[in-house]
Amino acid sequence: VHGEVDTMDTRFYAKDVIESEHRSLWHDLPLFEVDPETMKPTGAINFVCEIPKWTRKKFELATAEPLNPIKQDEKKGQLRTFKKGDIYFNYGCFPRTWEDPDFVHPDVQVGGDNDPLDVCEIGLRQINTGKVRPVKVLGVLCMVDEGEADWKIVAIDREDPWAELLHDIDDVQKLLPGTLDTLREWFRTYKIPDGKPPNTFALGERFMDRAYALSVVHETHRAWARLVRGNAEDALEQEEAKSKAAQENKAAPARKFTMKRNLSVPALDALKQVETSMVSDDQALANALEKAKID
Repeated sequence: VHGEVDTMDTRFYAKDVIESEHRSLWHDLPLFEVDPETMKPTGAINFVCEIPKWTRKKFELATAEPLNPIKQDEKKGQLRTFKKGDIYFNYGCFPRTWEDPDFVHPDVQVGGDNDPLDVCEIGLRQINTGKVRPVKVLGVLCMVDEGEADWKIVAIDREDPWAELLHDIDDVQKLLPGTLDTLREWFRTYKIPDGKPPNTFALGERFMDRAYALSVVHETHRAWARLVRGNAEDALEQEEAKSKAAQENKAAPARKFTMKRNLSVPALDALKQVETSMVSDDQALANALEKAKID
C-alpha cells in the first residue's frame, strides 16, 4: 500500500514476489490461473478483489494510471463510499478484460462501459482489497448504467465450501435461494441515496447461465487484446516515424493516441505478451465453454 491510508493518495499496488517489481493487476495478471508446475491453465479464472464484502469504500482499479493500482474512487474532491451501506459480496474484476464502448452487444444493443469486466464473488469468506483468488464462473447479469452495458459476472471462490455444489446459475437459485435477488436489488438501488434513479437491466433482468457468462468473458478478453494490440502498434508506428524524422533531420510528427477515454495501457513491451496470452487463454476459454455445454 502506498500513500496515507484513507486519503486520495492511497494506492494498492501488485508486486512480483520473485522479481520484486510492481505489476499491473489489469494487464500483467493472466486471465486464467496457471498451475506453477505444469504451466497449464487450471480452469479457474483469476479474480481481483477491489471491494471486500461487508464494507462500503468504493475501491476500483485506476485504469488511467500507470500500473493500474487500486484506489478509492472520488467525486468533487471527496472519497466515495456506498451510501446504501455495506456491499453483500466481494466485488472486483477479471484481469485482461475490457468492456469496449464501441462493441454493441447484439442481445443488449448498447456498448460497454470502458472498464474491466466486473465480478461478484458470492462465497463465504471476505476477500481483502488487492487479493487475487481463483474462482469458478456461474452466471452473469447485465446492468445498463447510463446507457452502457455493465456486465456483472457471478462467481465463487474455488476453495469455498459451496464451490463443489455450485456449477451453474440454477444451482445458486436452488441451493442459495435469495442470493441472486439480493445481488440484483443491490445494483438496482445503490445509487438511489445519491439522488439518482434505480438502475435498469437488460435481458429481462435474468441471470444468464455459465455458458453465456463465459461467452461474455471471451468477448471482453478479446476486446482487451484489441485495445493493447492497437496501442502497441500505434506506439511502434510512432517510433518508426520518429526514427525516420531524425534521419531526415525533421521534426517528429505529433503522437496519435488509440487509447480510449484516457486508459493507461502498455505499449511495445506488451505486444508479445498479448499474442502469447491470447493463445493459452483462448484455449482455456474454449475448454471451459465446451465443459459448460456438456455439464
